[in-house]
Amino acid sequence: MIDIAAQFGPAALQLAQVLCDGGHRVWFVGGCVRNVLMGRAITDVDLTTDALPETVSALAIAADFKAVPTGFAHGTVTVVVNGRPFEVTTLRRDLATDGRHATVAFATDIAQDAARRDFTMNALYAGPDGQVSDPIGGMPDLTARIVRFIGEPQARIAEDYLRILRFFRFHAWYADPDNGIEAEGLAACAANLDGIERLSRERIGSEIKKLLSAPDPGPAVAAMGRCGALIHVLPGAGAASLPVLVHVEQVAGMTPDPIRRLAILGGEDVAERLRLSRAEAARLERLTTAMADAESPHLLGHRLGAAEAMDVLALKSALSGREIDPDKADQARFGAAQVFAVSAADLPDLQGPALGRRLRALRAAWVASGFTLSKAALLAGENEG
Repeated sequence: MIDIAAQFGPAALQLAQVLCDGGHRVWFVGGCVRNVLMGRAITDVDLTTDALPETVSALAIAADFKAVPTGFAHGTVTVVVNGRPFEVTTLRRDLATDGRHATVAFATDIAQDAARRDFTMNALYAGPDGQVSDPIGGMPDLTARIVRFIGEPQARIAEDYLRILRFFRFHAWYADPDNGIEAEGLAACAANLDGIERLSRERIGSEIKKLLSAPDPGPAVAAMGRCGALIHVLPGAGAASLPVLVHVEQVAGMTPDPIRRLAILGGEDVAERLRLSRAEAARLERLTTAMADAESPHLLGHRLGAAEAMDVLALKSALSGREIDPDKADQARFGAAQVFAVSAADLPDLQGPALGRRLRALRAAWVASGFTLSKAALLAGENEG
């Protein structure tokens, strides 16, 4: 049983009651149910119902809720209750799939709806009374923390090849690592890797970043490497140093970060293959470059800021098989706090490229001194020169 109001909030229960009062059945479904049963945090709360989307909209509007037809053709209406959005989707069954999209028909049975979902732990339903329904037997897998495809894994993958990457992402987030990765699902992923080429790079990038945001994605990424999925997504990438980085991060109390972890994986044309944003691509480039440089922690901190300097120290430490040196971390933080006091206005006799060169030289001298040279001392040296 789930305490719906306590776990999902009164607005969720209010919406469910409106649909029930309209003569329809309704269930909470998917990640919200899974996470409650696993004791995990909840983000989105999704509902499914036997009401058609136009009926959902009509009932919502009659109750003074906002209804947005976000996926009307596929049965989805976003209903906003007291400022909180909920996706309400009519029960569905697949008619045809092409590896990326599905043609669906509406259904009236949660067993039909469950059969088209990806993993057994995602096919759990909870009614407004909190009673959990398990039409395809996913509860034992949830309890054992096993990520398992519903039915025949190859058939599920052929419906949407993104499920290959979701299999590894869900393993990273929800599986018990002591159980290892589910063998039949892994074999099906390995047999269908060419399907990844049919996916958009945006979808691939989104999945990989979610995977690498897990507390410890090491075992899942290692499994990707063994079955060939990693090389399909990121040619040239290697998973060997990722577990070491995760350990370094945990000891240092660093938050999991997908861009930092992409830097340790390496690979060719990573930003383009994953369609990273400009900011993400620029940061990945800075981290990758700094990993290979011999800059002092002082300079790293001053040039990149404390947070990014710590990223670089973590990456360098992982590559050397050691934890972050506390003294180096202190030096990086100290460097980040220093402010270079000399500006162009202090060098009125110079301009253009000559001015830029001189400012860089003065900054280098200041950094080399351990940030001890004052503005007056720097300019005095300039005047003496």
